[in-house]
Amino acid sequence: MIELEDLPPLRDPIMILACEGWNDAGEAATDALEHLARLWNAEPIAALDPEEYYDFQVNRPRVVLDKGRRRIQWRTTRILTADPPQLSRSIVLVSGIEPSFRWRGYTIELMDFAQQAGVTTFVTLGALMADVAHSRSIPVSATSEDDVTMHRFDLEPSGYEGPTGIIGVLADAATQAGLTTISCWAAVPHYAGHSPSPKATLALLNRLAQLLDLPIDTGDLPAEAQTWEGNIDVLAESDEEIAEYVDALEKAQDTAELPEASGDAIAREFERYLRNRPPEKPEEP
Repeated sequence: MIELEDLPPLRDPIMILACEGWNDAGEAATDALEHLARLWNAEPIAALDPEEYYDFQVNRPRVVLDKGRRRIQWRTTRILTADPPQLSRSIVLVSGIEPSFRWRGYTIELMDFAQQAGVTTFVTLGALMADVAHSRSIPVSATSEDDVTMHRFDLEPSGYEGPTGIIGVLADAATQAGLTTISCWAAVPHYAGHSPSPKATLALLNRLAQLLDLPIDTGDLPAEAQTWEGNIDVLAESDEEIAEYVDALEKAQDTAELPEASGDAIAREFERYLRNRPPEKPEEP
């Protein structure tokens, strides 16, 4: 179990979690978490025992050089904390690998830690490969399953049904535990989803900053995203089939983003208007 002896005092902490593997197309989610750890000088405070959750033939330990000496680094889920002076709340970052087994035990251990650390807001970051164009804005969906959270952050419930990863399991557990729970997912072009995608990482960070009103310096990511997009342009131009496919995706995405494209979109906008309008004053007799 996670030891809490060295846990520093935390101010209304926000826990942000990302996991390598099935939930991390283009390494967008884990790269976003690593960016936050560097930005806020996050300090590691705990790690889950890898023996409990990982198959080491799948997630092999690594040999690293530490001050000229070789040592074994066991890959696992690590917990870091940050208390940036520019923020009014503490940050808990959970950088993990999707477990090989004992998902329930893994979930219980992290939720127990969140409860004891006083976490009130739990955010998961994920990325999936989708039919979107690299030359357009990376869509980032933000969802919640709690009515209060949906109303507070102007979110929609997820309509997804099917197999899920550890991110989905943890989000459900956090909701059941009464935490303010938000899931953010970036859609990465599937024809460019096997390499790091700084454009998707940037989109996740921008959505996180908007949702939680967090000042997040994105550093070199805008320039890296532009370079990434240029490299994919070169790839598309060199292959006629890819070029035609990208053109079709661009047209479909542009059409879907038109305000008049969907009756459901109009209905959602009207519902938001009704929720956010001030209450009418009663007429005087």
